[in-house]
Formats: sequence, structure tokens, C-alpha cells
Amino acid sequence: MSRRPGNPARRLADGGSLPFVGSMHSKSRSSPILSVALLVVGAILLIGYCYSGSGGRISDREALSKAEGGVSCTLEIQRSIPILKKAYGDSMRKVLHVGPDTCSAVSSLLKEEDTEAWGVEPYDLDDASANCKSLVRKGLVRMADIKFPLPYRAKSFSLVVVSDALDYLSPKYLNKTLPELARVSADGIVIFSGHPGQQRVKGAEMSKFGRPAKFRSSSWWTRYFVQIGLQENEPAVKKFEQASLKKSYKPACQVFHLQSSD
Repeated sequence: MSRRPGNPARRLADGGSLPFVGSMHSKSRSSPILSVALLVVGAILLIGYCYSGSGGRISDREALSKAEGGVSCTLEIQRSIPILKKAYGDSMRKVLHVGPDTCSAVSSLLKEEDTEAWGVEPYDLDDASANCKSLVRKGLVRMADIKFPLPYRAKSFSLVVVSDALDYLSPKYLNKTLPELARVSADGIVIFSGHPGQQRVKGAEMSKFGRPAKFRSSSWWTRYFVQIGLQENEPAVKKFEQASLKKSYKPACQVFHLQSSD
């Protein structure tokens, strides 16, 4: 009876002549576990990338901000809602948000008890999610050029919250926009603005925003508010700072609290 030829690779591995062969077998045995782990991690990252906390698709602008290490002050608003409620109390009952990705901010605000919310998108709604389109159909979100008068009556909202919008306006248009925000608010304005040195918009976004973001210092904003006659809302500042300290909240954006027009 003839014997079947033995496996030379196995004999070499058993004899220790090719030590790497044994390690290859070991790696092949562990590779299925590694593959499963990588698939799970990949799925988690994909889900986190595609969906925001409001249950909708993260917009292209939010994704761009995350990918480039930028800071979205609109996302910061969603983090700060519990702090804003502590600072403003009943003034959170009718809120207007103004800024890019307003649908995500409005969706988060609407989840709060006793809070009605509306939004103004200053740029476009071309990449709107299904959730955003639903808010538009309901009349809760609209697109409007904030360089011109807002389509609302005086004191239509108890509080106006602005994010990622004023950084793209020159002083020429700020002179028109800020008084308008003060006109339509009854109890105050909250402005979330980027810090100097933070990630600026890339060239691909220029056609949408019209100009690169200019993140001004807090001292610049303070002088500017005085120049156009807007006063700081000192009680709201103190309450916001106290609530932030209690919750260990550190905003990634500059936050300014202003009084409404008389």
C-alpha cells in the first residue's frame, strides 16, 4: 500500500524550520474575530455619521464641519438647551432660531416641554432631510435672506437664538440684521459665534456663504453691540454662567446675551 505524500510545509513548521508558518496559522484562526469587531465598529461609525440626535440625516454642512475639525455653533445650541432653559425660563416658550442647519436646532427645541420653535435658514435647503422638509411644509422653517427685513411682526418671539450666521456678514449687513433680530424678539437675543482661530469655511462653500467666515473676538463684539445700541442682558448672563458651572458645561462657541428692542 502506497503512503500518501506528507505535507512538506507542515513538516517544516513542525520541525521549526519555518517559524512564520505557525504564526500565519495563528493569525488566520483569530482573523474572523477581528473581522467581526471591525465590522461592528464600522457600523457604529456609519450610523453616527448618518444620523443626528434629532432623528434626521446630518446635513452636508454638518458633515463637512466634523470632517474638517470645524465647530458648528448650531450643534452647540442643541447641547446648551438645558442651560438656556435655566437661564431664560418662560422666555423659552416661543423661540426663533436663525442660522444654517436650522432644522436640526428646531427639531431639538420642539422636543422640549412647553416650547414652540421656528427657524430661518439663511442659505439654502437643497440638501434638506425628510424631517426638514416636513418642518418646511408645516411652516415652522423657512428660507430667508437675513440681510433684509425678516418676515415677522415686532416681538413675534419671546427669544431669538442665532448661530453660524453672523460670522459670514460684513459690518455693513450686521448693521441691518442685528436690529431686525432685536425687533422680532420680546425677551432677548442669544448669539452663538465662533472663536477667532477656529476652523473657517473652505473654498467649496464660498458659493453658498458668499464670503469666508470672520470670527471676531469677544471685545470686538462688545464694542459693536454698544455702537449699534444693543445692551447686554446681564440677568441672563449671570443665570447662564451659573447653570453652566452647575452642569460643568463649557461652550465651544462664544455666547452673547442681548436685550431686545424697547
